[in-house]
Amino acid sequence: MLKAETFHPVDLPESDVAAWRALCASRPDFANPLLGPDFALAVGAVRDDARVTVWRWPERVAGFLAHHRRPGGLARPIGAPLSDYHALVAAPGLDAEHALTVAGLAAYRFTGLIDPNHAFGSGVVAEHEAYQITLNGSAEAYLEALRVESPKRFKNYRRLDHKMDREVGLLSVRAPDRDPAAFDQLIAWKRAQLARTGAHDFLRPAWTQALMASLFDRDRGDFQGLMINLYAGDRLVAGHFGVRLGDVYHPWIASTDPELGAWSPGQVFLQRAIAVMPLLGLTTYDLGPGHDHYKRPYALDTRVITEGAAVSAGSRGLMALASEQAWALAGANRAGLVGSLRRRLDMISATELSLADRAQGLADALSARARPRDNEAEAA
Repeated sequence: MLKAETFHPVDLPESDVAAWRALCASRPDFANPLLGPDFALAVGAVRDDARVTVWRWPERVAGFLAHHRRPGGLARPIGAPLSDYHALVAAPGLDAEHALTVAGLAAYRFTGLIDPNHAFGSGVVAEHEAYQITLNGSAEAYLEALRVESPKRFKNYRRLDHKMDREVGLLSVRAPDRDPAAFDQLIAWKRAQLARTGAHDFLRPAWTQALMASLFDRDRGDFQGLMINLYAGDRLVAGHFGVRLGDVYHPWIASTDPELGAWSPGQVFLQRAIAVMPLLGLTTYDLGPGHDHYKRPYALDTRVITEGAAVSAGSRGLMALASEQAWALAGANRAGLVGSLRRRLDMISATELSLADRAQGLADALSARARPRDNEAEAA
């Protein structure tokens, strides 16, 4: 008989942490910093509502789901919207509907689900591509493969690289960069970009700021924060910040100096970042989903992630299903105004923890729609 226990991440027994790590290590699909216990523990340090449900068969652990439990039994991926990937980390044989029912959850909404066991079935309403840079050989061989794939594009990128070298300053990559001032600058540039483009400022809440700061300070062990920056002389030009687990890096923050937009510093940065991957012990640079124009030219590998909701059996599950169906009938699963509104509301609900902050987020969203927005093609 399947049983479930739910813990705050800091209360998770060490034996379960070890079992979770073993499950992640056993499946390449789960080999990402966001899917293991370390990310859940980091989020748990700054969020009281963080939870990990552990399912157990009589003889073994069946699986793990890290989430935030909201009123009505709704579960959202832990750390959303920073959890570009999330999963029911489990061996084959655990069905999502049954698992949620046993755990007392009404529904689990997901936007970047990795589901190699096909546990979520009919709950999937959309598929998206996520982009990965994977070195199977040298960085030079990878960059050459990119040039062969798009010779004109990368000829232009090399031209911009040389132009910046001459006109701004000698380019160099610092990795890992542990300069707090550079970290603060990347965050400031990102928040300014979010304001210009009318996107929700996910870096405003205290919990996201605390999470970023704690991971920036974490520089030992397999799981740590990692910042890679491009400089022109001593001037910070562009950079990424995110988390790594062993040889896999997943950046969240991609920022560039807005004064240098004519040089396309984000494109120049990625070429240079790929070149230093071996020096950092990285084989996978996981760019995640979205911002195809920026990521697709550099990613020779992609993975499919899914969006949707799984609901449990019983009355609460039926209510959650009715809500999902109402949104679907209104057009939330298609491109257009309703879909955009649903995604924005999901972002606000996941990021903001108080009613006042959610109201402010909604007001900001309405204000952003009322004013002209920049069409700048900036990094994610």
